[in-house]
Amino acid sequence: MPRYEFRCRECGTSFEVSRPMAESGAPASCPQGHADTVKLLSAVAVGGTASAASAGPAAAGGGGGCCGGGCCG
Repeated sequence: MPRYEFRCRECGTSFEVSRPMAESGAPASCPQGHADTVKLLSAVAVGGTASAASAGPAAAGGGGGCCGGGCCG
């Protein structure tokens, strides 16, 4: 289930709420009971590396579009 981050405008507390995507826009009360909260935009970090072979033919310089597909002379 997705987690959404909120911040209370009254006390400044940041907190997370787990809820279905269908309820992503629903208001959330802070743990202190205040109702004036705002949903924060969370950055997602994805780590790791990929070799050209595992990234697919486009990453290896072929297989996509005119210049990468070999249709140009």
